Amino acid sequence: MSVQQRPIRMKTLGKGPRKVLFVGGIHGDETEGAYTTDELPKAFLDANLADAVTLTILEDVNPDGRAARTRDNANGVDINRNFPANNFDQSNGGTPLSQPESQALSATIDRVQPNLILVMHSWAGKEFVNFDGPAQEVAERFADIAHLPVEASSEFAPTPGSLGSYTGRDRGIPILTVELLKGSDSAQDWERIRTALLQAIAG
Repeated sequence: MSVQQRPIRMKTLGKGPRKVLFVGGIHGDETEGAYTTDELPKAFLDANLADAVTLTILEDVNPDGRAARTRDNANGVDINRNFPANNFDQSNGGTPLSQPESQALSATIDRVQPNLILVMHSWAGKEFVNFDGPAQEVAERFADIAHLPVEASSEFAPTPGSLGSYTGRDRGIPILTVELLKGSDSAQDWERIRTALLQAIAG
């Protein structure tokens, strides 16, 4: 549950040995990935991936932020800067995992032990795929299929305490962040990234 007691909803599909965690949103003012999150379960099953992959979908890690249309959660903390990464900045939440939302996501990662993490975001003025950890090849393949540029997280902005820093750089779990264009047509986004997303999930 979130700070304001909204559910953080999760769905698991498939029973395969490959484990993939998909996060539909983490910043409340970046809702462009919601349509993709809704469409993904059916597309996953239609692609006959259920025997090869166990897909865990976290619909939205920050439901309070989404309700308020704010980047941060109800405590004014950026959930995507509240993980126990080596570069954690205590100005965001005081201590790592101080928020129920970051705790929920961290616990899910520990339980699922994913081979790949995919996270939906959006960016004002541009769109791209970025990666952390050993995910450059996956990112480049995704970008080639979806016709998006690739950027490593370390190249465009500091990300202290981020999910990418924690899971990708510190724990060595491949993680892709799909940055859709802020304000874009979500249905068109889904059609453009669908094949790339399914191929990344399939491995």
